[in-house]
Amino acid sequence: MAGNSDPLTPRAKLAVTAGKAVAAASRAAGRGSGSVIGGKVALKLDPDLLARLAQNLDVILVSATNGKTTTTRLIAEALRAAGPVVSNALGANMPAGITSALAGGSDAKFGVIEVDEKYLAGVARDTDPKCIALLNLSRDQLDRAAETRMLAENWREGLAGSKAVIVANADDPLIVWAASSSPNVIWVAAGQMWKDDAWSCPSCGGVMQRPGDDWFCGQCGFRRPTPSWALSGDHVLDPHGSAWPIHLQLPGRANKSNAAASAAVAAVFGVPPQVGLERMYQVQAVAGRYDVVQFMQRDLRLLLAKNPAGWLETFSLIDPPPTPVILSVNARGADGTDTSWLWDVDYTQLTGHPIFVIGDRKLDLAVRLEVANQHFQVCENADQAVQMAPPGRIEVIANYTAFQDLRRRVGN
Repeated sequence: MAGNSDPLTPRAKLAVTAGKAVAAASRAAGRGSGSVIGGKVALKLDPDLLARLAQNLDVILVSATNGKTTTTRLIAEALRAAGPVVSNALGANMPAGITSALAGGSDAKFGVIEVDEKYLAGVARDTDPKCIALLNLSRDQLDRAAETRMLAENWREGLAGSKAVIVANADDPLIVWAASSSPNVIWVAAGQMWKDDAWSCPSCGGVMQRPGDDWFCGQCGFRRPTPSWALSGDHVLDPHGSAWPIHLQLPGRANKSNAAASAAVAAVFGVPPQVGLERMYQVQAVAGRYDVVQFMQRDLRLLLAKNPAGWLETFSLIDPPPTPVILSVNARGADGTDTSWLWDVDYTQLTGHPIFVIGDRKLDLAVRLEVANQHFQVCENADQAVQMAPPGRIEVIANYTAFQDLRRRVGN
């Protein structure tokens, strides 16, 4: 519990102070939030700092390929009904960024923490979480991320026997495989739009059968567990069969799915679904995602899509044709430098939209759109794309660093 009188050791206090000073210097120099460099310095001075900061918190970890940042924010909003929350709300989700976030929350009861998939097992070891939310696993950052089955195996081993309550998506076979080693799992039917990473059984390699919304392996019998929570249209069904309406300012089916998982997590800590879901309505944008900004006398809606599953979800929520669409793709370190994933995205879904292509890898994207028979124009930058776009609100879809570039340019 928070409020425990167990103080940080002098070394830990020094580490926190030094980390905050370095972060402040980094911000003053215009180099971003400073949370990562601050956390790195703090952990150098006290390698056990993350565990020390977590010991007085009820820690909730959130991990997935898509939707981590948004779900972390929704859970944090819901849990504020039960006490003060500290969270890495801006998405710095490796140990340094997490340490930095927890260092800023001395009076918090809950720590709601987004964790990069590769670091989940280690962060879970350090923070002794009360609850872990596992949402989805799909291909991402192909040049440096582990293949999805290996990632699921890593989670399965790392979380085996965990005391945490695992809230897991029953519709994603990789997530079910990863969570099944844990003794205490709450299954949520949160849906799975992108299925291309889940056609073979993670348990035996057999071919997955997918009748309707169900799935099972015909060879080893590994199958979809019975969920106790479910997303049903615009409602969340709780374990008692009650339907609670989802009212979000965030668009799309994926965010309803995130809200269903978040309601299940909040309920673990005694927050009723009605209360949790009402509080989630406060969230309008998450680290710039879904924001509508004014730029050059136009309304631009900023949408983040980092991988094939994310692009598929994003296409489902943009305004219908002939709404203009700007696409921006980079391939820097944080994105992954391999852009072959572009060939896994079904760009025919953009037929009828005027398309404008920008970003470091605009030519890679142009070739992909050409093959998909799309009408597009390659532009030098966002300014030129906005100038060329026909009237109306513009949907802007960008991958990770391209999204950050756009936010800086449009003043968001």
